[in-house]
Amino acid sequence: MRTIVYYVAATLDVYIAGLEECIEGFVSAGSGLDKYMKELSEFSTVIMGKNTYEFGFKFGVVPGLPAYPHMEHYIFSESAFYPNKHDLVKVVPREISIVQKLKKSQGGDIYLCGGGIFAGWLLDNEMIDLLKIKLSPVVFGAGVKLFGPSTKKVKMELLHEERHDFDLMMLTYKVNY
Repeated sequence: MRTIVYYVAATLDVYIAGLEECIEGFVSAGSGLDKYMKELSEFSTVIMGKNTYEFGFKFGVVPGLPAYPHMEHYIFSESAFYPNKHDLVKVVPREISIVQKLKKSQGGDIYLCGGGIFAGWLLDNEMIDLLKIKLSPVVFGAGVKLFGPSTKKVKMELLHEERHDFDLMMLTYKVNY
């Protein structure tokens, strides 16, 4: 069975974005970012919600094209439509059966790309296997929470921790439901 890895930048107060989707203040250079980019290259599939995919438009992602050219994309949305969609980009309804089918399919680990609401929905449905946090030494005070509005209580087991440039901590947790 494939592993779903929620690999995400977060603040000390557990936000993945500030107000108005601000990500200014996250560590964006150095050895931690190098490690993250290398590890992203090892994923073959990415899952995300519509808002996360469209957030990428601000940074050059073209609607309908893959944000990560080497990965098969699953955009979970009931309303997203992208004309001239690339073969690697699939828009699917937000149904847990689709996630379960992906987990059972052949391939490597699945990258859960951000989106607190989507991540919270997956946590509520016990689909996230690993949480990899790039913990930046900053506080946003408000914004998008790591697991959105989810109130599910879950025990995490710290598997690995690394300190990187600019006081970035990379923490890997196993999610124990």
